Amino acid sequence: MALEHLTKETFKEKVFNYEESKEWKFEGKLPAIVDFYADWCGPCKMVAPILEELSQEYKDKIDIYKVDTEAERELSQVFGIQSIPSMLFIPVDGQPSMAQGALPKDSFVKAFSDVLKVNVE
Repeated sequence: MALEHLTKETFKEKVFNYEESKEWKFEGKLPAIVDFYADWCGPCKMVAPILEELSQEYKDKIDIYKVDTEAERELSQVFGIQSIPSMLFIPVDGQPSMAQGALPKDSFVKAFSDVLKVNVE
C-alpha cells in the first residue's frame, strides 16, 4: 500500500477530529505516523524513500500518512509545526509524540518499536 496523503477532512476521519474533540482521541485502528512535509524541503525528500520502504515492511501493521504543510496550513497550525520534516508518532493507546528532522531508517524502526509497540517480525 502506498503512503496516503491526507487532507484536513481525511485527517479528521483517520487520525484525530480536532474540531470535535479537545482531548486527543485517535480515530485509527493501526498505530500511525504522520509525516508533515513540503515539496521544497530537502530533508523531506531524504525521508520520503525511507517512509516508502517502511510502508512495505510494516504493511498491515502501521499506517503511514503524509501531510503537505503548504496545502494544509490549518493542520500544520493545529500541531504547531515549526520545522519540517516533523513526524507525529501515534500509538493506538496513549498520547502521540512528535519528532523533528530527517530521521535515519533505524530511528524510525526504534520509534516504531518503543513508541508504537510494533516490530517487523
